[in-house]
Amino acid sequence: MQRKKTGQDRKRHNLRNYLQNNWQLYVLLLVPVAFVLIFKYAAYPGLRIAFMNYKPAKGYAGSPWVGFEIFQKIFRDKDFLRALKNSLVFNFLDLMVGFPVPVILALLLNELRFEKYKKVSQTILYLPHFLSWVIIASVALNLFKPETGLVNILLRNTGAIQQGIPFLTEKWHWAVTYLLIGVWQNMGWGSIIYLAAITGISMDLYEAATIDGAGRLRKIWNVTLPCIRGTMVTLLIMNLGRVMGSNFERLDSFGNVQVKDFQYQLAIYIYEKGLSGGNFSRATAVGLFQSLVGLILVLSSDRVSKALGEDGLL
Repeated sequence: MQRKKTGQDRKRHNLRNYLQNNWQLYVLLLVPVAFVLIFKYAAYPGLRIAFMNYKPAKGYAGSPWVGFEIFQKIFRDKDFLRALKNSLVFNFLDLMVGFPVPVILALLLNELRFEKYKKVSQTILYLPHFLSWVIIASVALNLFKPETGLVNILLRNTGAIQQGIPFLTEKWHWAVTYLLIGVWQNMGWGSIIYLAAITGISMDLYEAATIDGAGRLRKIWNVTLPCIRGTMVTLLIMNLGRVMGSNFERLDSFGNVQVKDFQYQLAIYIYEKGLSGGNFSRATAVGLFQSLVGLILVLSSDRVSKALGEDGLL
C-alpha cells in the first residue's frame, strides 16, 4: 500500500525541484560569497595585531601582547585627534550635502518623458562613478588652476572675478571644491537605487492623485517621496556607518602642502603613522576603532529609525 505523502515530504519534493531548476544561480553566487568570506571574515584573526607589538619578522607567535597600550598611544597623539576631527567634519558635511542630491536626481530623471534623452542623461551621470580619483583629480587640478585653469579663465572673461580663485590651493576653497567634486562623482550611482524604488511604486497611487487634482509636484511630495522613504532611511543608516571612514586615494590625489590642515584625515594618518613606517599594530588599531564606531552608529541610527516608526535596517 502506497504511503501518503506528508507535508514534510511535499516540502522536500518542492525543494528538490526548485534546486534542480535553479542550481545555476547558486553556483554563480558561490564566487561573491567566497570573496566575502576570504577578504572579510578570514581577516578577522588578524585584528589581534592591534593588541600586540607586532613585528612581521617575528610573526604572531614572537610578537608580545601589549593589551590596550597601542590604543592609549593613539588617543594621546595630537595628529590622530586632528585626523579624527577632520574626518568627522568632512564626512558629516559629505553626508549632509551628498545625501539629498541622488534623491533629487532620481526624481528629476523619473519625470523625464523623452526616453532617449533620459537614457543618455543616466549614462552620462553614472560614468563618473567608474573613474578613479587619480583621473578625476588630474582633470580637476587642470580645470581649477588659479591662473591657467579653464574655470577661472571663463569667470574672468565674463567679468565675474578679477583674480583667479584658488579652488584647490587654499584650504577653505579646497574644502568646498573637495566636497562638491565628491557629490558629483557619486550622485549618478546613488540615484540608481532610488530609481529602482520609484519604479516599484504602484501606478494606482498616481492615478488616484490625478483624480484628486494633484499636479506633478504634488504627486512627488505626496506619493513618490513617502513611498521611497524606507529606502532613504536604509541608505542613510548605511551612510552613517561610514562617517568614520576616509578614502586615501581621494585625499592623496587632491592633497598638497597648502591644504594639509584639512587634507590630513584618518586614511592619511594610517598610511603615514602606520603602514609606511611598518607600524602595523597602530594601523590595525585605528582601523578597528573606525569599524567599532561605525558599527555603533549603524545600530544606534537603526534603533532610532525604528522608534520613529520606520522599518530600519536590521
